[in-house]
Amino acid sequence: MSLYCSPLMALTVKVCESSSLGEMTAPARGAYPGLLGGSSIAKIIGHNVKASNRFDPMVNMWVYEEMIDGRKLTEIINTEHKNVKYLPGHTLPRNVVAVPDISEAVKGAKILVFVIPHQFISKLCDQIKPHISEGTIGISLIKKLEIEVSVLMGANIASEVADEKFCETTIELLQTPNFRITVVKASDTVELCGALKNIVAVGAGFCDGLGFGDNTKAAVIRLGLMEMVAFAEIFCKGPVSSDTFLESCGVADLITTCYGGRNRKVAEAFVRTSKSIVELEAEMLNGQKLQGPQTSAEVYKVLKKKDMVDKFPLFSAVYLICFEGKEVKEFITCLQNHPEHM
Repeated sequence: MSLYCSPLMALTVKVCESSSLGEMTAPARGAYPGLLGGSSIAKIIGHNVKASNRFDPMVNMWVYEEMIDGRKLTEIINTEHKNVKYLPGHTLPRNVVAVPDISEAVKGAKILVFVIPHQFISKLCDQIKPHISEGTIGISLIKKLEIEVSVLMGANIASEVADEKFCETTIELLQTPNFRITVVKASDTVELCGALKNIVAVGAGFCDGLGFGDNTKAAVIRLGLMEMVAFAEIFCKGPVSSDTFLESCGVADLITTCYGGRNRKVAEAFVRTSKSIVELEAEMLNGQKLQGPQTSAEVYKVLKKKDMVDKFPLFSAVYLICFEGKEVKEFITCLQNHPEHM
């Protein structure tokens, strides 16, 4: 059986505003890659650079230093080749080296792959700017609305990427037989897809927590996708093609996240318990960060400024429920009274 996969990559644009990262061009032979976070992606990159003469065989992976049972996390990764906290049960290639000093991690790198929670990207960029070489290529796997980047998005769950199950995303450096790549040039639409789908996934989690079935979740996905398209048409700099939403960054990533992602999982627990999003994030995610609630706050701020809150009731309801005390059961009313049904 043959399979065709269409993930997505956005070409050119800069990574980290006002930095020295250059346009997306083919890396020079022996290009040295650096990875900022992302152990599941490190597994793929580590194997690929060893198999190619286009890249330096060593990969520096910046890791936020933590103590695990009295040992430094970087020490555990570099001796046991496992990220026991964030990717337990998976072995990393020996050419992936965990580095706690971010300036050392990026020094000399010609390709930088960003895989960190979007809440930290601005501070991180400020830290690495003095240490980035001229012409360095940047690739972002971050779901965020703000900084222009070359983006890499697709339907991926981190553990499945590490397991090398068939999934979709972008970029030659990352492609394997189980990790196929297609190029799409609509970079701003791609970035919005990666950010906005997390808001929809929170709504899907609300439905699960309230005990509704697949039909209701399907409605959330459909209406959420419509709001994603509408938001892109209003706020993207360039033309928006519906074809982009049929790529892996669009409907595929949306469905995956609404059924298997951490945003859905925590949102369901939010409904079933009396705990806040912040408390559940700390309890359930083992140090990882949620993207959906924070992105809903960013989107709501934009919509309110533009007087467009009523045009995006699903996005707005997620924010109001997470941060303003709106009753979760009103999310269903939001679906029933959505302008699409009027």
